[in-house]
Amino acid sequence: MPTTRHLTRPGVRLRYDVRGSGPLLVLTGAPMAGMHFVPLADALADGYTVVTHDPRGISGSVLDDPGQDSTPELRADDLAAILDDLGAEDADVFGSSGGAVTGLALVARHPRRVRTLVAHEPPVQELLPDAAAHRAAVDDVVETFHRDGLEAAFGRFVTPPLPEESGFSPRLRGRRRPSPDRCPKARKQSYPEVATISEVLSLHARALTALPLPIPPSPQGDGPLGRI
Repeated sequence: MPTTRHLTRPGVRLRYDVRGSGPLLVLTGAPMAGMHFVPLADALADGYTVVTHDPRGISGSVLDDPGQDSTPELRADDLAAILDDLGAEDADVFGSSGGAVTGLALVARHPRRVRTLVAHEPPVQELLPDAAAHRAAVDDVVETFHRDGLEAAFGRFVTPPLPEESGFSPRLRGRRRPSPDRCPKARKQSYPEVATISEVLSLHARALTALPLPIPPSPQGDGPLGRI
């Protein structure tokens, strides 16, 4: 069973869980809460001390000011503070999506705290040759949010437009629809991260190229956006 701990930081009370035994491994996402990593954490707990957490402003990590932005740098400093709270010098880190950006920011700001970083699908659009297409897609999500609300914006986020050269057949294109139970209807439409999604998920290319460790390239992708 995991042990739940809380940590007070400037502007936020962080919630995180610890389970298992062995080398310290942090699983982080954004905006995913720690609960989304529970199956993976349970599977790894036999060989690792696994930390999952709610990023600031998400689920159990409540902000003093709900309108405060959540940036990769703030989330990275939160992770460093969690390591301090555990008395740990460093950890292996697995970050997915926005959590991968948090992991990259953690390496940039606190390089001695990370033994190994697995950055899974980081949305660092400014590093991609088709960065302009990514920016346009994000701008469309933000505009949809302001015009039609959060549920419509979420639908645009999970089903972005596909260029004709993507290789998807007309039949598959027609099946790309957001599942109603995935749309966050219960969240308030003033949810601040939607309006600042570009700033929250993007880490500037210069910061990445200055990292004190090699970053192996990912395999060549075939997706309509983000060929690395």
